[in-house]
Amino acid sequence: MDKCVMTLPVLLLFLGLVVMSQSCLEPASAYRFTGAVCRLTYPAAVVLNEKTTKVIQAAFQHAKYPSISNEKSILFVGKVKYGLANLEIHNLSIGRSEFELIAGEGIEIAISNVSAVFKGTIQYAYGSWLVNVGHSVDFEIDSHIDLGINPKLYCGKGKVAADTSDCYLTFHKLDLLLQGDREPGWLKRLFTNFITFTVKLVIKSQICKEINNVANILADFIQERAEKFLSDGDISMDIGVTSAPVITSNYIESYHKGLAKYNNMTAVINESVFDPSQLTEDRMLYFWISDEVFNPLITAAHQDRRFVLNISGLELTELFKTNLSTPIPEFLSQFLSSEEPVLRVWSVSVPHLWTTPMGTYVRAVAAAELTSGAEDIPGLYFEMEVEVVVTASYAKKKLILIATTSQLLYFSFPYALQMVEAHIEYLKEAVEKIGVPKVISKLEPSLTALLDKQGTNLFDLIEPQVVSQDGFVIIQTDFAFPHHLLVEFLRKTLE
Repeated sequence: MDKCVMTLPVLLLFLGLVVMSQSCLEPASAYRFTGAVCRLTYPAAVVLNEKTTKVIQAAFQHAKYPSISNEKSILFVGKVKYGLANLEIHNLSIGRSEFELIAGEGIEIAISNVSAVFKGTIQYAYGSWLVNVGHSVDFEIDSHIDLGINPKLYCGKGKVAADTSDCYLTFHKLDLLLQGDREPGWLKRLFTNFITFTVKLVIKSQICKEINNVANILADFIQERAEKFLSDGDISMDIGVTSAPVITSNYIESYHKGLAKYNNMTAVINESVFDPSQLTEDRMLYFWISDEVFNPLITAAHQDRRFVLNISGLELTELFKTNLSTPIPEFLSQFLSSEEPVLRVWSVSVPHLWTTPMGTYVRAVAAAELTSGAEDIPGLYFEMEVEVVVTASYAKKKLILIATTSQLLYFSFPYALQMVEAHIEYLKEAVEKIGVPKVISKLEPSLTALLDKQGTNLFDLIEPQVVSQDGFVIIQTDFAFPHHLLVEFLRKTLE
């Protein structure tokens, strides 16, 4: 098979990825407004091809075939009125589905060796005078069909759409069997011609229509899944497209806004640094994500009070058993041994993120408050600005975060009249060597749980990698066929 030959699900999946948008620009003009990019390469098609027939079968089986009637005058017989009703499809099997990406133009789809039995009822009446009593006979049509579609992708009405009007069926076999096969020969020949004409006209129309319908259903299905994946609580994201897709012989690529939405406010992206050369073709799937996507999400999370951490009891006392270069201050020992000690940490202002080849930098101003149930032990409140460099990976269905470096930019006690210098030095070291690792260790399971909630753990991702660059992150991975998505899609399609 030629390397540019792919399968129908790639087209349908791609139509799902290119979702609603306010306007579509030329790709080069749209780059600076693009927060996220999805590139699906040829090797992904090999995996998606595993269940191509399931998608095609859904289109055939979901099609509705209307009743058709006609009449014909026959010498020595008179006028014959006949109609076709209750047409259903049975014993459907599909040999192969392929398509070719034509760079800069579109897609050619070929679905070959479709074998199906159509069953229904023929109602007829004939004679040389008006006949008020009709007859009917059940029939079967044994057929072998090839289906060809040449969809053109375009940007219309705020989204990327597919024009599938260039659709055709080729019948290699079309055998009619009437019930009992006892009807007069002339009647069978008449019905054979009628059924042949009907199948080539009506069934062609309905199948081509349903292929387009299935593509739209899958587009809506994947759009809903993507939007759900990128939403949590009151935080959501506009993943509308900024441009029509780019098609080459090796990949299809879509461009998305990636605008965070929170409390009726929507982020703006107009300085994105995307360039196609930043992505390769070695892996199946690529997601390019701009810093301009992450920072508004962080702002929304801060405003939604997501960055709050409470530690108490044994977990808190065990935390301060870490050996530091200076001994623990007496006042802190008393506090930890008091009744119900609690440490509360939260973001004071919106954290800021920027990515580099060294990792993702996060700078945050946080506050910490130590309190206890003992009235005779005063609490302690302090603020700090911390800068941390974090690298991320995903393995065994868990997100892994590593703080490679961290530094304390400032440290203050807004409400304390006086603090011993040794106590200040201890707390500074505790923030860097105890506080930062603890926050990271809490973020890992929390973010993994959020990913699991959105269904990431249902995908069989193969050696996913998170690559940070200047101003953007690339997530690249191979994958096995997403069976759970196929099952859910077919359930929705056949409802």
